[in-house]
Amino acid sequence: MERDLVEAAQRGDREAYVDLIRSRADHLYALAHRILRDVDRAEDAFQDALVIAWRDLPALRDPDRFDAWLRRLFVNVCLEHAGRERRRVANLRVLPVDGPAAPDELRGIADRDQLERGFRRLPPEQRAILVLHHYVGYAPAEIAELLGIPNGTARSRLHNAHRAMRAALDADARAELVGGRPA
Repeated sequence: MERDLVEAAQRGDREAYVDLIRSRADHLYALAHRILRDVDRAEDAFQDALVIAWRDLPALRDPDRFDAWLRRLFVNVCLEHAGRERRRVANLRVLPVDGPAAPDELRGIADRDQLERGFRRLPPEQRAILVLHHYVGYAPAEIAELLGIPNGTARSRLHNAHRAMRAALDADARAELVGGRPA
């Protein structure tokens, strides 16, 4: 049934495409919002991704890979939007720490503001990989598949994102110890 909908949408059946998206819309919008952390930007990215998906769907070779293809497309569009915004505005808004699976490495942090400052310092790509792993719940192998990168690269990027977050948090802690205010 699902494959039939994908194939129909690939042939230009808009109703089939709407049915495919309708069942995934909440999850995809939540993913966009977690990465971009702004309602308007998430809506823009969501709409852009839907248009791109409709345009590019006929090129999808394996209809059984529709979900992975669509998630990858959404992540890429969100990263593109985040990069655009970062170039326009230096101070990106950040992710809250109220997701279902807060990172073990970050559990001991009592101050939510401190964690948000750490996220603010990360580039969008590192924020996205932390969101995919800790908030969406993807394993490194799933992230690798989603982003179209080798498993080892996904693990390395996740490790580097954790290391960058720890460094940002350590810098804030040092600034507070010497009486300064963290950035």
